[in-house]
Amino acid sequence: MPGLPNPFDPKVKLHRGGCACGRHHSQSEHDAAHREEQQALQERAVEGAVMRALFPEDVERRRFLRAVGSGTALAAISALFPLGFAKEVFAESTGPLEKTKLSVGFIPITCATPIIMAHPLGYYAKYGLDVAVVKTAGWAVIRDKSLAKEYDAAHMLSPMPLAISIGAGSNPIPWTMPAVENINGQAITLSTKHKDKRDPKDWKGFKFAVPFDYSMHNYLLRYYLAEHGLDPDRDVQIRAVPPPEMVANLRADNIDGFLAPDPVNQRAVYDGVGFIHLLSKEIWDGHPCCAFAASREFVTGLPNTYQALLKAILDATAYARKPENRKEIAGAIAPANYLNQPVTVVEQVLTGTFADGLGNVVRDPERIDFDPFPYESFAIWILTQMKRWGQVKNDIDYGAVAREVFLATDAARLMKEVGLEPPADPAMAFSVMGKAFDPAQPEAYIESFAIRRG
Repeated sequence: MPGLPNPFDPKVKLHRGGCACGRHHSQSEHDAAHREEQQALQERAVEGAVMRALFPEDVERRRFLRAVGSGTALAAISALFPLGFAKEVFAESTGPLEKTKLSVGFIPITCATPIIMAHPLGYYAKYGLDVAVVKTAGWAVIRDKSLAKEYDAAHMLSPMPLAISIGAGSNPIPWTMPAVENINGQAITLSTKHKDKRDPKDWKGFKFAVPFDYSMHNYLLRYYLAEHGLDPDRDVQIRAVPPPEMVANLRADNIDGFLAPDPVNQRAVYDGVGFIHLLSKEIWDGHPCCAFAASREFVTGLPNTYQALLKAILDATAYARKPENRKEIAGAIAPANYLNQPVTVVEQVLTGTFADGLGNVVRDPERIDFDPFPYESFAIWILTQMKRWGQVKNDIDYGAVAREVFLATDAARLMKEVGLEPPADPAMAFSVMGKAFDPAQPEAYIESFAIRRG
């Protein structure tokens, strides 16, 4: 059976009522009716998304609608939530959203705070989106579901979009990282049986876990070990373990420790099976960790939807950056459908006042922070570590890859719109364990290390 005629194809002859669908007197009338239908659909999408944000459970939402009726329900909600404003923001985008119902995968860790909190706190609904945030078991699953287009976008480790784009371990597929989800927020945690082994030189033969091979955790742990004279591939074992399984493996004595995202470290302390050896910020203060990521196809094929989604996450990030909001956020993301952690564990991470498992209460408000700007120098450093440890063997145009994957221009433009000030220079200078990194000299940086594979 032939498909419907395309009204935008000049070869299509308008017939019957004067338009391709045959229901209108002219093509201009057809276009006007189409715009009205689209606007009505958009408004219903906003209303539906807000309703789902306020009543996440289907049962309670249906009970509320039966009790008051849909018209009364929207009137009541409008008094509490600025539906009109949400629709105006939606309408002021560069054009109608190509798609409003989205699926975004995440791993249940505090690194994903902006992506997660945007659901219960209504940031997706504010920008006209109906987003299902889907809790996922591990990073390999996140990657595979993203590549299979089961997820429209995803919470990824910041090295993952780079690895996917350059084809490290697979065929190259253009991927993007428009925003960093969090900075800092990781730690090296050791089993309680190793409280007397605080010197890394005593760690020969240890078994460590990291969340994924292409992760800041892997690179920071390797860097830390190598700076203390240990070869990460010969003197210890490093294996990939999904974050939700790390504490159980520590308890079962399958591993001696891990460099992991939170709340995994704090949960090990809470359960009495581990102690925090050091925070990742002591290795590199301000390092990126996780990211909001999407395929290049999504970014270019659905530009208005992409912009709305990125803006919702940046807006949530702006809220998460303020310390006074952290306890509220902890309560919003701790439940079973998100982190599935005790609120006190999440609060200790987000507020920076925490027990370290050694009998101390530590106060470090910068234990985790949320700066979304994807600095190109971050990308170049990550690529040097891929090369250093043999994950990439061919030559890399470091700057070109960084610009293509880390979308600094998009982040800077939309950060201003949500009240965040983007940096003037997308190549921030930084040091790792006291050693300065020059993004203009990546190969020389790699060659400067005595312990390396590449």
